[in-house]
Amino acid sequence: MFYNVFLSLTNGFIQTLFIFTATLLGAIPLGVLICICSTASFRPIRWIAKAFIWAIRGTPLMLQMFVILYVPGIIFDIPMKSRMTAVLVAFIINYAAYFSEIYRAGIQSIPAGQFEAAKVLGMTGWQTFWHVCLMQIIKRIVPPMSNEIITLVKDTSLARVIGIAEVVMCAERFTREGIIWPLFFTGIYYLIFVGLLTLLFSFIEKKLNYYR
Repeated sequence: MFYNVFLSLTNGFIQTLFIFTATLLGAIPLGVLICICSTASFRPIRWIAKAFIWAIRGTPLMLQMFVILYVPGIIFDIPMKSRMTAVLVAFIINYAAYFSEIYRAGIQSIPAGQFEAAKVLGMTGWQTFWHVCLMQIIKRIVPPMSNEIITLVKDTSLARVIGIAEVVMCAERFTREGIIWPLFFTGIYYLIFVGLLTLLFSFIEKKLNYYR
């Protein structure tokens, strides 16, 4: 019995890892694009970006998954063929909105004097960002980014509401047989993964201590 449970949960956790990895690969660059739009000098683009961020941050991720899964088929008669695609689109959009605000806060935290000093030295805007500001921004956004990424690990369990067999859903199946301990056993998977991420981000923060 233990072997069957372990095999099922491990297969489910592979799905969890896939959602986690795909979300990061999509949300990190998309968040940069949204951040650029939300800080653009052209007001219509900035307003659209800010409205988008407000809408995404103001509604539950679970609701967003349902909207992406069902709305294309209901309104445009283009049903979503893959539930996993709906999950990934919802997660990427959701986390990109949060990441964009973290990026924006990191950029705006750099003192204006540094930009002025770089301009006096004859540096272009791109040179100033790349050589003066970038590493400072990265150092400042690592803590909030690490919190969001760790939250993402746990949010992957929401995928089960639209039928994705991640680790929690795999454990829930055993409750139909009157076996409940696999459901609690999933906590070990999350704790180990979050522990590894915590160590990784602690290492990154220590390496960035040079940029003060």
